[in-house]
Amino acid sequence: MKSAVETLNPTRVRLTVEVPFEELKDSLDAAYKKINQQVTVKGFRKGKVPARVIDQRFGRGAVLEEAVNDALPKFYTDAVNEAELSVLGQPEVDITELKDGETLNFTAEVDIRPAIEIPDFSGIEVEVDAVEVTDEDVDKAVEELRERFASTAPVERAAEDGDVVTIDLQAEVEGEVLEDGVADGVSYTIGSGELLEGIDDAVKGLEAGGEATFTSELKGGSAAGKEAQVTVKVTQVAKRELPELDDEFAQLASEFDTIGELREDSRKRLENMKQYDQATQAQERVLEKLLDLVEVPVPEKLLEDEVNTRKHNLQHHQLGQMGLDLAKYLEIQGKSEEEFEAETKEAAVKGIKTQFVLDELVKQEKLNVNQEELTEHLMRRAASSGMSPDQFAQAVVEGGQVPLLVGEVARGKALAVVVEKATVKDTNGEVVDLDDEEDETEAVEAEATEASAEEKTEG
Repeated sequence: MKSAVETLNPTRVRLTVEVPFEELKDSLDAAYKKINQQVTVKGFRKGKVPARVIDQRFGRGAVLEEAVNDALPKFYTDAVNEAELSVLGQPEVDITELKDGETLNFTAEVDIRPAIEIPDFSGIEVEVDAVEVTDEDVDKAVEELRERFASTAPVERAAEDGDVVTIDLQAEVEGEVLEDGVADGVSYTIGSGELLEGIDDAVKGLEAGGEATFTSELKGGSAAGKEAQVTVKVTQVAKRELPELDDEFAQLASEFDTIGELREDSRKRLENMKQYDQATQAQERVLEKLLDLVEVPVPEKLLEDEVNTRKHNLQHHQLGQMGLDLAKYLEIQGKSEEEFEAETKEAAVKGIKTQFVLDELVKQEKLNVNQEELTEHLMRRAASSGMSPDQFAQAVVEGGQVPLLVGEVARGKALAVVVEKATVKDTNGEVVDLDDEEDETEAVEAEATEASAEEKTEG
């Protein structure tokens, strides 16, 4: 076999391959054997039909076609390996010549990873938010904790903002009550915005036993997106009662004995979270600066596939779970379809460039991923997906996704190399030493991941 490579553009090549006919022998034998198992010829036992009879009865062309289809993937792979190409996606193959007993010639056009030159990145400088926790921040955190321990007590008065009302709902569209439009005993906090638009105005001022009707667009269900006449009946009005901010509350809501200790712990947690946000911000801004330094051509087909994948995931997974279609989503976002297309393409381009650049850095820096790093990454991904580590690991292995996870870890290590050499300053002009924050931010990240997993499990 002989092969040659022609560069069509920085991300696409054409392979020209010449195969002597004798190298097709194994595939020809396999073709005769396969056809033998599929046909019946009078006078011959099943599977024992001679090659010359198959040629006479079914045509040599059918045998050649079967043999070529069997052989092409191997010869293509051999040509790719010989040229040391990093191919992307499937090739477009064209058989240019097939002479029985003489030669098989074909071409294969395929996208490849572009050659990327990583310049010196040690001069990258970025600015991030300073880590500052104010008394107001602490007050807000403690107040949120206090809200979680609020209790309710029924009251005999009209409902007000912040009250928790128990309500019965009935939705009608075009005069007909929807089968999935009736709900009784729903608990709702006025002002939370968690139910239908217009419900706050409808229930405010109603006492237990009061009823009101309002018009609202349904967010989900069989009539999602349609205008409905909604009847709401209040069966109970309850006032939220917050606990006093004292030592007793600290002991109830935490492991601390005093409210002062609780506040100090809240301050420390906020600082850790802001340090994590600061580290994440540094990574994102360093990456942006790095991408600005590198010229990265993007294969058109790869970009098209990535754009389609992002749109599919948004429409059929994220929006589907929210009961929205793309048109409604764009309306809520205040974007035109053209703006959405442009933003999706821009995000896809950035994603592809990021992968190419960081993968090149992995090779350049000779970075490896050990078992401990892979396991740690797998644990984080499992928690964020709401699956147990064992379940997630099994799904990854069965789906052949282990190399993808290894790639994610390696690219993370590559970005860390760049961040380490960059100069990071906060908005106060102080140099940020991200190494000092590594342990704390990892702890916060683990906490955040764990909390995310708990929310998904509860949901």
